Amino acid sequence: KPKQMAALAKARLYFAVGIEFEKRWLKKITVANKDLRIVHTDRGIEKIPMKDSHFHEDGEGAGHKEEGHTGGTDPHIWLSPPLVMMQVRAILEALQETDPVHRSEYERYYNTFAGELMALHEELTRIFSGRQGLRFIVFHPAWGYLAHTYGLIQIPVEVEGKDPKPSQLVDLIGYAKEHGIKVVFAQPQFSPKSAEQIAKEIGGRVVFADPLAPNWLENLRQVAQAFKGALR
Repeated sequence: KPKQMAALAKARLYFAVGIEFEKRWLKKITVANKDLRIVHTDRGIEKIPMKDSHFHEDGEGAGHKEEGHTGGTDPHIWLSPPLVMMQVRAILEALQETDPVHRSEYERYYNTFAGELMALHEELTRIFSGRQGLRFIVFHPAWGYLAHTYGLIQIPVEVEGKDPKPSQLVDLIGYAKEHGIKVVFAQPQFSPKSAEQIAKEIGGRVVFADPLAPNWLENLRQVAQAFKGALR
């Protein structure tokens, strides 16, 4: 957008998180502002594959799940507090290097937020204590890092970024019934049609979980409570 590009033309720092949108626009951004420093806040973070789930019957007729890769890595690193801690550290260092006069002030803000992050991580650890290995169904596989951090299993509805085929939907519904899953999580930015269809078939309900909510800390706390109530 013109207003955003104008702001970027005057900016000194751009904090990137590693999403596809940025990869497409970073070159254009740096052309508009050759003095702009790109700070990759995802540096040092090992990305996990963006996974989808496929269901089939094995040779003995028992339900079996295989996880497949959609061909890219999961960009949603901001949904795991320990990874956000790494991002915030990268932001702190870049700010201090660019504006050393306010170095101690940035350090103070960092310490305050780091404390909040540690408290959130401890709270989520307590929420999911004893629930390791339990499953939740989500339409878009945005919660892989949260699941990985706290020992949960994310079962996505999407297959390679698309709605599942009828046969895949049938298998997923069967899997949910077999494991007593009664909640399907949907993202507000996407149509909940498939999630609602699955919820209806399993006698469950759709719950919205937003990975892009502006009130990040409180949103993650609320989502964790919703996952806790749905885990099977």
